[in-house]
Amino acid sequence: MTKFSKTLKKIRQFKLFGGGEIQYKRYTRSKFVTAFFVVALLGFGFICILPLIYCVATSLKPLDEILIFPPKFFVRRPTIANYTLLPSLLSKLKVPLSRYVFNTVFITIVGHILAASAAAFFFSKSKNKWAGVIFMIVQFSLLYNGTTLGVPQYIIFSKMGIIDTYWVYILPHIPGAMGVFLMKQYMDGSVPESLLEAARIDGAGYPLIFWKIVMPMVKPAWLTLLLYAFRDMWAVQSGTTIFTESLKTLPAAMSQITNAGIARSGSAMATTVIMMIPPILVYLISQSNVMETMSNAGMKD
Repeated sequence: MTKFSKTLKKIRQFKLFGGGEIQYKRYTRSKFVTAFFVVALLGFGFICILPLIYCVATSLKPLDEILIFPPKFFVRRPTIANYTLLPSLLSKLKVPLSRYVFNTVFITIVGHILAASAAAFFFSKSKNKWAGVIFMIVQFSLLYNGTTLGVPQYIIFSKMGIIDTYWVYILPHIPGAMGVFLMKQYMDGSVPESLLEAARIDGAGYPLIFWKIVMPMVKPAWLTLLLYAFRDMWAVQSGTTIFTESLKTLPAAMSQITNAGIARSGSAMATTVIMMIPPILVYLISQSNVMETMSNAGMKD
């Protein structure tokens, strides 16, 4: 009989014969094990940020250090020439840089968050008997990635006549299944039915309930969704469906610098560093909401 089994037997006997309070022994990790876990986590975290450190270091290297063999990880003679060269390179673009920035921001914030929230509200709080079946179909769509859907989407866009328009950017991202799933899970655990019922008794319709009650209550969820949408759309490049230069996004403009050859390696890495800053800032602003959303969505079911 194991030690654990003996302990359980003693507890049962104690309860059977009306014993007093049971003294439980508390088992905790030793300081050595705790220190080991801390060091291990710090090590894994350092490995995760190594690519960021390498990008910043390389963007500060002069060309002779970039071409040296064997390559060096850290920079020995830092310079900001790669950054000061970017304005002259961008000024040679056919379209002003502000146009690329506008396209990127416009595509990032339009459509997906509102559509996903409305669909999740229907799946979570609707009494429609088909809501569960439709939501199951939405979950099945998570099995297919963008590469699998590339050819069918191109055929559909061609039939719709929206090739080389903003709709090619916007329409594929509006019905994102991941956003609907995340919002529904959060609404299930955070929006009480009694509150919605009280609003309906007071005469509020579904649009008013959704906009005035549900959306403020699920703010952490749609801020999390904003982060994911920004991450996905910030780097989007529709090279096979967008041909007009004035419709292209900022990553497409920056890729013209990164494709300029080995002589522009430093400027290309400086471009990469600049492109990393907005997603990192968005994450730092919304990270507390991300943690709350994942916690609440994970507790349900």
